[in-house]
Amino acid sequence: QVQLVESGGGSVQAGGSLTLSCAASGYTYSPYCMGWFRQAPGKEREGVATIASDGTTSYADSVKGRFTISTDNAKNTLYLQMNSLKPEDTAPYYCAAEYSYGGRWCPLLKYVYTFWGQGTQVTVS
Repeated sequence: QVQLVESGGGSVQAGGSLTLSCAASGYTYSPYCMGWFRQAPGKEREGVATIASDGTTSYADSVKGRFTISTDNAKNTLYLQMNSLKPEDTAPYYCAAEYSYGGRWCPLLKYVYTFWGQGTQVTVS
């Protein structure tokens, strides 16, 4: 069974930085897509950043230039480096993986992804 476990969340001041990690286990091959999503209270889960198996990345307009998604395949870990954090970035952040998506790029759409982590809270004040 695929398992995704996030860590690295916390509270930071506006303008600060934080790096989230997602440790993946239980799979025999790398997922086609991995991504980070967040869900503020009362809102739908939204895509923040995605990365394809070939390294191609996509970012929400709201985080472009501030966030960087990356993977360390040797460690089976997904990362999200967040800089210049804003209060509106406050939300639980979830990592996600998909193994059967056939598209060329990995979309920032929640319904594309099958496996999800439990979430880690990011609070920016």
